[in-house]
Order: sequence, then C-alpha cells, then structure tokens
Amino acid sequence: MTLGRPRRSSADRPAPPAGARATAAGVTVRRLVVEGAVEFTPTVFPDERGLFVTPYQEPVLSEAVGHRFPTAQTCQSVSRRGVVRGVHFTATPPGQAKYVHCARGRALDFVVDLRTGSPTFGQWDSVLLDQERFRSVYLPIGVGHAFVALEDDTAMVYLMSSGYVPQNEHALSPEDPDLALPSATTSGGHRSSPSATGARRLSSRPCDAACCRSTARAAPSTRSCDGRPGSGPSPPGPGRHPGATRKPPPCGPGPPEATAAAATR
Repeated sequence: MTLGRPRRSSADRPAPPAGARATAAGVTVRRLVVEGAVEFTPTVFPDERGLFVTPYQEPVLSEAVGHRFPTAQTCQSVSRRGVVRGVHFTATPPGQAKYVHCARGRALDFVVDLRTGSPTFGQWDSVLLDQERFRSVYLPIGVGHAFVALEDDTAMVYLMSSGYVPQNEHALSPEDPDLALPSATTSGGHRSSPSATGARRLSSRPCDAACCRSTARAAPSTRSCDGRPGSGPSPPGPGRHPGATRKPPPCGPGPPEATAAAATR
C-alpha cells in the first residue's frame, strides 16, 4: 500500500503561460484583464488511486491580491450542460468578493467589470474551469460573475467574503448587448434580468428570483473552450463592451422599499 501524498518535482510542472507567475507553493498565478481579478492554477498530483489537489491556498491568494480573504460562506451549484448562471453582482457597500472553482465537469467562467471608475470598467475576461486543471478565479468586490456549464452535472464551488443578503443581490442579463458577452452565454434568454442601459433602475430594485436562478439553456457550438471538437463553444478572448463609456450599473444598495428577493446563485 502506498501511503502519503503523492509528490511531484518542479521539473514535472508545466511552464507557466505568458503573463503568469509560478509560486513556491506550486500554484501558477495569472492576472486577468479585469483589474483585481486573478486566475490560480494549482499543481495536480495524480496516481493510481486518483488525484490530490489543493484549489485554495490562503497565503497564495493573500499575496496575489494584497489582503486576506475572509471566508464567511461557501456555496455549491450543480448545473446541466448549457445552463447559464449570472451575471450576478452584490451591492457595494458592503460588496462581496468570490473565489470560484469547478469541482466536477467543465464551465466557462466570466468576470465582468461593472465598477464605476475602474480602469477596466466595461471589460470582461473568461477562464475555462474544469476537473482536470482545477483552476480557480478570484473576483474582487464590485465585479459581475457568470458562467456557462459545458457538461452535465457541472459542480461549481464558491468561497464568499460575506454572507448571503437577498436585498444586496443584483443581476444583469448576459444577453445585454452592452456587455457583448459571446453567444454561448446568451442563447435562451434571461427574461427577468435588467439591462445595463437600464442601470439606473438597479439602484432601486434588486433582481428578482427568476433572473438570479439563471437557468437559461445555451446552444453548444462545434468546438470546446480548449479547442477540442464537439463539446462546447470556442474560447472567447477578453472583451470590452461598446457601452463602456455609458453610465455603468450602480453598485449601491437599493432603498428600503425594494422587497424583491434574490434567489440562489
């Protein structure tokens, strides 16, 4: 019987991609187009039993983002292939940061900068999350989050910096042309989600339950996000929506009379 954690030498680790940095802890850190958003790729240790991986390492995250991440809550969602969740964001203040990885299946994860005054306001980036590389994405306070499941039973795990407060939860439709997200996230529609051009109304009305459940079905294309044929959309590059110079979705909380509760992420 082989006991203990399997070991892998530094020579076994693939070279980090351009713009990424490998840490002593065996985690590759890459900054995304959206200011403050970071991708983390841990070392995976496979053996005859299966594999061992550490998707979250607090010292690595703290060093990368410049502060500690207070984990107040963890959540998990399971989605069918083609399901779209998002674009969700939390009223600021108080705001909420997230650390997300895919524990099972595959998903294309989107980070959308909705922050007024941000140098990357109106831009988005995407990361393929799966059960092979176990990449994670850190989303700072004020950015929007969405993903499309590329396989059935795709399980996403979220670490949250604050607890769930329904009146602070908002959402934008991934179909909004101002966001200019790729079609894989917009097929099927989010009928109840407000648009970016109607952003003023978000300051007085949280999203309703239907838009926050976000169970729209996306039409798969002939290529996957990592280039393999036949299992999902091709990987989009980072983008900037054409409405980036317009007024952004406000991140302030709604007034006391706003009573529509947000549902699960």
